[in-house]
Amino acid sequence: MEIFSAAIMLFLIMDPLGNLPVVLSILKHFDKRRRRIILIRELIASLVILMLFLYAGKSILGFLHVQPETLSISGGVILFIIAIKMIFPSAGSITGLAVGEEPFIVPIAIPMIAGPSVIAALLLLSTQYPHQMMELSASVFLAWLGTAGILMFYGFFHKLLGERGLKAVERLMGLLLVMVSTQMLLDGLKSYMAG
Repeated sequence: MEIFSAAIMLFLIMDPLGNLPVVLSILKHFDKRRRRIILIRELIASLVILMLFLYAGKSILGFLHVQPETLSISGGVILFIIAIKMIFPSAGSITGLAVGEEPFIVPIAIPMIAGPSVIAALLLLSTQYPHQMMELSASVFLAWLGTAGILMFYGFFHKLLGERGLKAVERLMGLLLVMVSTQMLLDGLKSYMAG
């Protein structure tokens, strides 16, 4: 798998522009310096978690006795559901934090950056391309770097795009993710039928 195509897929799943309003609402009660510290801490935690699942993916699947085809099909379904939620978002708070409470790993690092869909995609990629771990590591890092850039410069993107612009970009990312998830599902079905 190409580094950039994997990185783009992971970046779309991480959905930093879609998560931007939630991150802003979580961090709005903190001063600018504290916001930066919290974001850096959460971003580093998410990168560690992503790399852990990338490298331990095969062991986890072996322990659970899950076949790669099963992961591909279930990952495609999960991504499809995430994509539909991106296209047709529902109202309600997903943070679970009290006003002014400082987030620690949850909900920014997990599930907003290193969410179940990203972890499922990493497990799938590490199983499908076991001899390309360095390339996959580079893909994870590039996707994470893009996400980190957007979240660290949240003010710029919020001013540039506004609320409506952020929603439009999130829906566009959702449409792209529908195509990726459908392809993942078809690949899993094809592998299952061939086996």
